[in-house]
Amino acid sequence: MDRAVHRRRGHARRIAVLGAGSWGTTFAKILADAGNDVVIWARRPELAREIEEAGRNSDYLPGVNLPAGLHSTSRLDRAVEGAEQVYLAVPSQSLRENLLAVQPHLGERTIVASLMKGVEKSSGLRMSEVIAEVLEIPGERIAVVSGPNLALEIAKEQPTAAVVASDSLETAEAVARASTTPYFRTFVNQDVPGTEFGGVLKNLIAVAIGIVDGVGYGENTKASIITRGLVEMTDFAVAFGAHPDTLSGLAGLGDLIATCQSPLSRNNTAGRLLGQGYKLPEVVDRMQQTTEGLASVGPILELAKSRGVDMPIVEQVRMVLAGTMHPSKIAPHLTTDSDGPTGERNTNEPAPGGSALRRAFQRAFDQLRDGGRRARGDRP
Repeated sequence: MDRAVHRRRGHARRIAVLGAGSWGTTFAKILADAGNDVVIWARRPELAREIEEAGRNSDYLPGVNLPAGLHSTSRLDRAVEGAEQVYLAVPSQSLRENLLAVQPHLGERTIVASLMKGVEKSSGLRMSEVIAEVLEIPGERIAVVSGPNLALEIAKEQPTAAVVASDSLETAEAVARASTTPYFRTFVNQDVPGTEFGGVLKNLIAVAIGIVDGVGYGENTKASIITRGLVEMTDFAVAFGAHPDTLSGLAGLGDLIATCQSPLSRNNTAGRLLGQGYKLPEVVDRMQQTTEGLASVGPILELAKSRGVDMPIVEQVRMVLAGTMHPSKIAPHLTTDSDGPTGERNTNEPAPGGSALRRAFQRAFDQLRDGGRRARGDRP
């Protein structure tokens, strides 16, 4: 194990990934396929041994062969030692304690990138904010990765894209270079709040979609909730300093579509179980991995209240989780206290740049006009 962890391949970047669930292992595979020297930390020694010796993670990525450049250890210090970049893929509610364990082993210039899509329940902080607070490092050394990234599809090398955000464009580009492969294209921006909140908020809408799917409602209901959900996502994110275009990009609309329509989505699956009549503790017991959307509902609604943002669909999800609303009652038309005509936006003031859907179509038009080279906001 020591030999494998300390092996170097030419001038390849030394990278650590913390967390060997489906997404952590998949992203470690991306990084190894991109030519980096990658070590993934697994909490369970037997899982680390399987990844290291068999090149498999049968618990979370059954049938997927991992590349030779990917190694594993259950020793956190060995995983992080000498790493130029450290990627975090642990449950959001355990991030703080994991960071405390990581801190003594980080280099002075190490980039720390979050692969997580949650907020800390106790503080309401985004993952990048928890990283900055615990590690006491500047935003220029922190990046976040988000997008339509269903782990199993990517592990099978089905092509997709993601966006990397950082206060520092140089840092975002460094992470993008390290994680670009023929099947995984990475774009960059400097809107950290928008990129993180996009990943968090789409989970909540995906739970709502799962609920109505479990109840047996059809495509009209789901399309309406996705559309209205995007408005809620955009209103919330803009209230916390995000650029509205980010929510119509990969971290917002792209991730929302993938998460809401795929049975591979944990949040969609959890919602579907709720819609079928399972109680929240039963759903949690049935889920093999952490379902971030379930943990984020309360903190997000508290944050929304603090900025006067109306999030009726997310509020309905909260009521279903609490058992105070029957799943069959969740619907896009239950979004106002008035039976009279209501504007399509939740607020009277239009969001900068126009409606979320119009901005999404504008971005697609921009890409076609520019020959697919770039979209406004996310830069390759």
